[in-house]
Amino acid sequence: MRPLSEQDIRASFINCSKGEAKRLSIPRDLDERPWGDLDFLGWRDPGAPDRSYLVTEHASRLIGVTLRFPSSQRGFLHRSMCSLCLTTHPGSGVSLMTARKAGAAGREGNSVGVYMCTDLACSLYVRGKKVPEAGGRFEESLTTEEQIARTAGNLSSFLDTLFV
Repeated sequence: MRPLSEQDIRASFINCSKGEAKRLSIPRDLDERPWGDLDFLGWRDPGAPDRSYLVTEHASRLIGVTLRFPSSQRGFLHRSMCSLCLTTHPGSGVSLMTARKAGAAGREGNSVGVYMCTDLACSLYVRGKKVPEAGGRFEESLTTEEQIARTAGNLSSFLDTLFV
């Protein structure tokens, strides 16, 4: 992924108003992000524990999405798998992230959801740059590049549902 500026990020959001995009919390460490290892920029809102954001290239343009997830946590013995990168995590390591749809459907309250790594570090898990805490990645016959392509395809499929 190419490095993004705060202005790029704020202008990319498709499922919130311009005012909401202007007020949302942007990561302060944009210059320190491992851009070459990211398929998307994802972060949690430190001021709103149930809110996350995701920005990526989709259909030849930059797309930003606001996500919400429930604050209720599962027990440590419960394991879940991320729908994007297929990493398993115990407890609250995977959350159902819901995004309001773009346009009129979103204004009417329609949303879609996907199970994702709660820390939004899918790109780093797939590349082996981050190891899930007490979780795991299955040993696969796919190459890392094929796993990256699968993760990007899973993300693209989710983003496509925001426009339907």
